[in-house]
Amino acid sequence: MMILDREFYNRPTLEVARDLLGKKLIRRIGGTELSGIIIETEAYCGKEDSACHAHRGQTLRNSVMFGPPGCAYVYFSYGMHYLLNLVTEDEGNPCAVLLRAIEPLLGLTEMKVRRKRHGKELTNGPAKLCQALAIDKFFNGWDLTKGSQLWVENYQRVESQAILSKPRVGIDYACKKDRESLWRFLIKS
Repeated sequence: MMILDREFYNRPTLEVARDLLGKKLIRRIGGTELSGIIIETEAYCGKEDSACHAHRGQTLRNSVMFGPPGCAYVYFSYGMHYLLNLVTEDEGNPCAVLLRAIEPLLGLTEMKVRRKRHGKELTNGPAKLCQALAIDKFFNGWDLTKGSQLWVENYQRVESQAILSKPRVGIDYACKKDRESLWRFLIKS
């Protein structure tokens, strides 16, 4: 087990977003381990990025993004779903990577119970993976480098030719340049 350390997250957000592909997201609940390979991410690059929650400055909601790299930024979206982001870059520079999808490895039965779904529908979206892994507001500000309850480990390396870059989704409010930036990364299937 090689837990990703703070140095991994304290790099340019676009690099971290690409390098998270192939890593293993792990959630331990009691003695049960749920995990999956990260297969899709989106980068949010601070105050200059009009799609980023921190674009207009620090608020109570986004304050975790201004903290140390390697922490979880979990927020409630549309009054319905939790979404998991991993804080990147230097403290004070509010950047993060949204985890959009994982390919389940361990704990499939528990994930199916939580999601009431199976197959591709299980964890193929940011809200779905949070529901499947029981990730909620409790983890907002969580130190992912501790290796306790929620963390990310090295798992497999994904070569650059196996990675697709596409525009981010669900950011209609952002300026055109930011809507068109190819900051969503996924493993070619």
